[in-house]
Amino acid sequence: MGVSYYSKEGLEKLKKELEQMKSVERPKISQQIAEARDKGDLSENAEYDAAKEAQGLLEMKISKLEETLSNARLMDTSKIDTSKVMVLSTVTIKNKRNGAQMTYKLVSESEADLKSGKISISSPIGKGLSGKHVGEVAEIQTPAGKMEFEILDIKFD
Repeated sequence: MGVSYYSKEGLEKLKKELEQMKSVERPKISQQIAEARDKGDLSENAEYDAAKEAQGLLEMKISKLEETLSNARLMDTSKIDTSKVMVLSTVTIKNKRNGAQMTYKLVSESEADLKSGKISISSPIGKGLSGKHVGEVAEIQTPAGKMEFEILDIKFD
């Protein structure tokens, strides 16, 4: 797993999620295991089995999130070339076929959320726009066929 760049908000969200898992969910599962254990015979105790399985899944999520965080870097926009499209840039594009304009923020895969206009840098559109400058046209292969997008604006916030 390589280094991933995050916005300040994205990094905070990951840290909060990890804190929630460790300080709230982990003790809750431990409590459920203890309560199930107190009921006696563990060989026929479905509650105990379910709690142990939930604990295993939670520990897996925690370690995966810790790994993600250990490889996460905060993007320092003061040290980058802001004239080209890259991760954490907000790019306004125009569909050359129908003239429709769209604005997307390119983010790491785990921060992607199409509803809020955040698309993954590793998606076909993200890859197609990456490295382009204002005025350039990106040809992107989509499920609907090849599309051309003109880069109208690039911002970093």
